[in-house]
Amino acid sequence: MSKIILSKSFIKNSVKLSLNEDLYPDGDITSNLIENSSVKTFKIIANQNGIVGGVEFAKSTFKIFDNKIQFQIKKKDGSRFKKGQIIALIKGETKNILICERVALNYLSHISGIASYTNKFVKLAKGKSKICCTRKTIPSLRVLQKYAVKLGGGTNHRFNLSDEYLIKDNHIASSDLKSLVQKAIKNKKGRKITVEVDDLKQLKLILGFKFNTVIFDNMNIKSLKEGVKLAKKFYETEASGNITLKNVRSVSRTGVDRISVGSITHSAPAIDFKLEI
Repeated sequence: MSKIILSKSFIKNSVKLSLNEDLYPDGDITSNLIENSSVKTFKIIANQNGIVGGVEFAKSTFKIFDNKIQFQIKKKDGSRFKKGQIIALIKGETKNILICERVALNYLSHISGIASYTNKFVKLAKGKSKICCTRKTIPSLRVLQKYAVKLGGGTNHRFNLSDEYLIKDNHIASSDLKSLVQKAIKNKKGRKITVEVDDLKQLKLILGFKFNTVIFDNMNIKSLKEGVKLAKKFYETEASGNITLKNVRSVSRTGVDRISVGSITHSAPAIDFKLEI
């Protein structure tokens, strides 16, 4: 699987694009109304509980725009915070801090939101199953979102289509399950092979073939338990499809190794932060 690396250059380049999106072509025409902008200290404060993520992106936003701005981190990525706690202190020219405010808070809100939402699933699974993200990510933001999942205690699924074979329902409908699995085994070249099945009949067709993981898609709890029992001595097992905070605990109790949850990246609510003097 591709490794997610948030290098300084990656963060810097991401922030530059975000600032350009906000400031092109004429800058912040409202903040530019401020005359004789003085140096002041601002606080980034959490308006709710959660797990913080994206602090380095926020810091980079201010530093790239004005390297004289001082950014003091109070809560590091991956740490828990409560409503009212200070995440960071920022000291610098007032106008420049206001110009960067929304870009910095957007990074914090989105990354912290995914980390916090992921952690809710992780806590409900109680270590019985790993919580995995999927490729249901915003285009061009996959690195950030999968990084956020890790902060929340989740596990990254494959990063892209080259990482591993994942034979799904539409592949099977377009061909033949057995032949697809056999071809993947023949051509794997060190890559892992995962096969998705919709029912136990499909599982029994390929049981014993040498691949790595079987995904049980949209199965009820009774069928999932039976599937795990059949497959566990051969493969890593995974459940997927309509996993929610309401049912994740019961799914984890089936003994499945992994649970993939698309909503932790595509539907995680943002965490609310504010900037105050």
